[in-house]
Amino acid sequence: MIDRLAHTFRSSLLIGCISLLTACAVPTTQSAPAAPPATGKVFSLDDVTQRARELAARPYVAPASNLPPFFGTMQFADYMQIQPRSDRFEWRDLQTPFRLNFYHQGMQFNFPVRINEITDTGVKEIRYEADRFDFGKLNFDREATRQLGYAGFRVLYPVNQAGKYDEVMSLLGASYFRVIGKGQVYGLSGRGLAIDTTSVGKEEFPNFREYWIQRPGANDKQLVIYALLDSPSATGAYQFILQPGSDAVLDVQANIVMRQDVATLGIAPLTSMFLYGPNQRWPEFLRNFRPAIHDSNGLAIHAGNEEWIWRPLNNPKGAVAVSSFQVENPRGFGLLQRGHAFQDFQDLKDRYDLRPSAWIEPQGNWGKGKVTLMEIPTADETNDNIVAFWNPDTPARKGQTMQFAYRMHWTMDEPALHAQNNAWVRQTFQTEGERYQPNLIRQSDGTTALMVDFVGPAVATLPAGTALETQLSGNANAEILESNLLRNDAIKGWRLSLRVKVKDPAQVTELRAALTQGGKALSETWSFQIPPVPAPPPPAAPAQQPAAAAPQPAAPR
Repeated sequence: MIDRLAHTFRSSLLIGCISLLTACAVPTTQSAPAAPPATGKVFSLDDVTQRARELAARPYVAPASNLPPFFGTMQFADYMQIQPRSDRFEWRDLQTPFRLNFYHQGMQFNFPVRINEITDTGVKEIRYEADRFDFGKLNFDREATRQLGYAGFRVLYPVNQAGKYDEVMSLLGASYFRVIGKGQVYGLSGRGLAIDTTSVGKEEFPNFREYWIQRPGANDKQLVIYALLDSPSATGAYQFILQPGSDAVLDVQANIVMRQDVATLGIAPLTSMFLYGPNQRWPEFLRNFRPAIHDSNGLAIHAGNEEWIWRPLNNPKGAVAVSSFQVENPRGFGLLQRGHAFQDFQDLKDRYDLRPSAWIEPQGNWGKGKVTLMEIPTADETNDNIVAFWNPDTPARKGQTMQFAYRMHWTMDEPALHAQNNAWVRQTFQTEGERYQPNLIRQSDGTTALMVDFVGPAVATLPAGTALETQLSGNANAEILESNLLRNDAIKGWRLSLRVKVKDPAQVTELRAALTQGGKALSETWSFQIPPVPAPPPPAAPAQQPAAAAPQPAAPR
């Protein structure tokens, strides 16, 4: 599971602790990613790629901790006292709309990450300076920081208000990063690479070991960042082009060099959190005032054959769940937060209603493979328990160099991802199935009831009296007892109501549904899973009673 390192630190911390490519051609029919501004060829992705190849040719050396005991054993509350000083932000005195500040080392951020600046005249390291930070009330030997460095960095930009520099990107821990647009707060994360995430005990957590950041000009609206990735099984050269705005866009070019064979290589991995929502409310959450707690509530896939798939997320009980969706040349996939009304969450502190979705738009053809979804049981929202990535059918072999390009959209405008001739799932509700008794009182009957609301241009303007059909199926563990489709004028959509009998609660139950008209699909495919319920543990054996002691003779009087 991924420890979120105190969920209250919403401005950037994301720590890796769970884990989470045929070559792609340059696209000709899709919008090309932004090109970095010319710098007279001082430094480019080619330079980072060459370093990645040289690094892959050498045995892997794990980064060593350089933390003195005070910083290595500090608690989260103490680490939070270390804040960047606004008067020491990088580029504060330059005519540029971007600013940088840095994360200090501490806790599990125990090795320094080298950060460099690219200018027209060359490349220069941004060296660690302790006086860039306010250490609050921490009491320690100031000499102890002399050999320390930066753990990562943040990018700031006046995305919300002119002259006000707000965070738009954070890079900290392993190969994790987060991006937000105007009016958004940090939620789910991206990663550079996922290696053997679904293999128990074998997952690797690649690290970005060094960064190069191109100094932006006065009129630049994008920032170029290069990164060198390292792990036991692979190295990598990355180019990120960040374009802040109402929806942030991040263009990614990844050149991966394989050190070893890898069974499951995850491209464009995303990491998120789902505790519960209307589609899955465990009894222990029924008394929580918040209707839902999640950074994302579903996996969306736009397949190469134009099919759209929506898989609501689960917080499984007992065991990790891994689902795969076979797709050729995906048009897009992502972990989405559908629904941004405050009343859907009622959380003034964590503002789940303001957390963006992340949509991956592959550039070029990625061939045959699958979108993999991993769901991990969690008891609270402090752990990221959802992982999604693209896994090619072609295995990754030692010595290969593979290239991937994709555009990441960090957005709260999820309907804009769909075409105007499409409909999608607005919400899924799950509850106990019930039947009306002769006295009109409802009574639970041991089944599961599901309500699925579809909205979108394809169904919003259908004239009264339009007849739609439902394409509905389930696996062998599902017995569909009832199915009703009704117009839902309250949302300008349609509601599918199901009553399902789960034959064996210890087995997974799968359901699929889509709206059709005249045999033609009007909506995405709702792909729903009811996770298995673990069997209760056997009763403990009764404790063995000690043998009764033999009666003792009475003491003489």
